[in-house]
Amino acid sequence: MEPLVDLLSGRNVAVLSGAGLSTESGIPDYRGPQTRQRVRNPIQYRQFVDDPAWRARYWARATLGWPRIRDARPNDGHVALAALGWPVITQNVDRLHARAGTDAIELHGALAEVVCLTCGDVTDRDALQTELLRRNPHLHHLTAAAAPDGDADLVEAADVPSCRCGGILKPHVVFFGENVPRDRVERAYAHVDDAEALLVVGSSLTVFSGFRFVKRAASRGIPIAIVDLGPTRGDPLATLKVEVPTGEALPFLARRLRGAG
Repeated sequence: MEPLVDLLSGRNVAVLSGAGLSTESGIPDYRGPQTRQRVRNPIQYRQFVDDPAWRARYWARATLGWPRIRDARPNDGHVALAALGWPVITQNVDRLHARAGTDAIELHGALAEVVCLTCGDVTDRDALQTELLRRNPHLHHLTAAAAPDGDADLVEAADVPSCRCGGILKPHVVFFGENVPRDRVERAYAHVDDAEALLVVGSSLTVFSGFRFVKRAASRGIPIAIVDLGPTRGDPLATLKVEVPTGEALPFLARRLRGAG
């Protein structure tokens, strides 16, 4: 990993993180080598908004998946990035960067919040969890594998509350088929434009919401380092690719760049 140290040493670095960073915290990703055949496709935005049956199934699964997200703790990779102090853009919705002490741009929002699609009121996810379990006591006794969006691999319906205004409640995250808010994209572009190197960690860069920042860095001649297991969409644009677990590579990088080894 010495080439990674050499590339980033003395540079102003922007970081783009993906789901692979959080696997060591017990949160699976959709496309990683250990989950490629196991985790199903996530719900689409129009399915959630247009179909009450899809919405009920989502919230039933999310009721089971939420505790894993809520109780997850930052791993050594998150802690190392916090110690390095670089600006972070994350595709993750688990809030683990914040828990580690990094004020990251959360491109896709955070599962810790719920938003009303009518009045825009934002509330705490745990409060909704309490109400979901009150209305659906049978869910107390079920278990399921959680997915990165806090959903779980279970076909089941739930009695789902509405907002006080009567509107639909949705996780305050960007679903597949939904656009990332423009202000977040612009703030993230500013981090990339100010950087002297871009470090991508734990992202396959399959979706454009993250890949756009690699393209931006490449267009500006900014060196790009990718730390991820397996191929990524950004490999042809990378200055350096390191196929090492993020929980190993990032602490090593922090020790070397902060003068501790």
